[in-house]
Amino acid sequence: MADIWWKADPHDLHRLTDRVSSVYIERSHVDREDNAVLVINRRENVRIPAAMIAVVLLGPGTRVTHGAIRLLADSGTAVCWVGEQGVRLYAAGLGPSRSSGLLHRQAWLVTRPKERLNVARAMYAMRFPGEDVTKATMQQLRGKEGTRFKKLYQEHSRRTGVPWNGRVYKTGDAFAAGDDVNRLFSAANTALYGICHAVIVGLGASPGLGFVHTGSAISFIILDVADLYKAEYTLPLAFDLAAQGLTEERDARVALRDRIADTKLLSRIVTDVKALLNPPGTDFDTPETSALWDEHVGTVAAGTNWSAQDTHPATRSHLDLSPAALGEQHIAIVGPEFEDQAPPPGQQP
Repeated sequence: MADIWWKADPHDLHRLTDRVSSVYIERSHVDREDNAVLVINRRENVRIPAAMIAVVLLGPGTRVTHGAIRLLADSGTAVCWVGEQGVRLYAAGLGPSRSSGLLHRQAWLVTRPKERLNVARAMYAMRFPGEDVTKATMQQLRGKEGTRFKKLYQEHSRRTGVPWNGRVYKTGDAFAAGDDVNRLFSAANTALYGICHAVIVGLGASPGLGFVHTGSAISFIILDVADLYKAEYTLPLAFDLAAQGLTEERDARVALRDRIADTKLLSRIVTDVKALLNPPGTDFDTPETSALWDEHVGTVAAGTNWSAQDTHPATRSHLDLSPAALGEQHIAIVGPEFEDQAPPPGQQP
């Protein structure tokens, strides 16, 4: 199995001074021990201070106790139930901090046509490196993207010898329509959506507030962010698999999983999303705690009895908003394969 893309030595966790981006856990039992998450498998026991984790990704073969989930929630840590190596997101819990700062930033951008257009242009600029799209309209950008994919379909068809007769897919069932390459492309895209979903949830942004796309509860995850990587990942993969005669949905999912692991895509998506919503030079902070909305100054401190306070706007506190910092460290704790596990001491195999 390929190494997890954010793999590091879990025994180094106690020496980290900043919150770790994510911890991926597979084939292990997750429990609580005081204020730490205890990860147990047949190979090792790893104790992780809960407040040091931004996102916990629970992979296949993982069991987790109520106490562990409560501790992670109290620590403001996101919990995502994912497929192997993060491919596909099945469910998610609380975000990585108590703050809604990044969500507020996203909502501010998407509800202002000028700022929304700038973010959309930045997304297209990532697909057309070296081209100036700062003055392009959305109609022009959509046309350029359509032309780009038509050329890519033809190029990969010539490269692999797999015939291409156009894009065919069925909404709601990614593996139900079209020829082999169409079905493989749809299946790989579905797996890619899970990766993007996990990142968006982990960062605390909204899946539904899209910039290029709109109207869907998952516009930002599936229809915006994932589109940034299809030309590089899922499209060539679909043609390669079809050329090899590997035409099952699992073939697409496993092949994409390994490619994602090899190229560290998850870390790249984190960087891209944060840059799109909060580019360098933006004056934007994340609140550390919750606050109360105020129509004059924006926000005031929560947890205060305001009947005894000076309510003049000049004396009220101002709230800073900034993006949640996930850091750069990624940890993987993977237990041994189930069939290789030895029986506990004193028990017969």
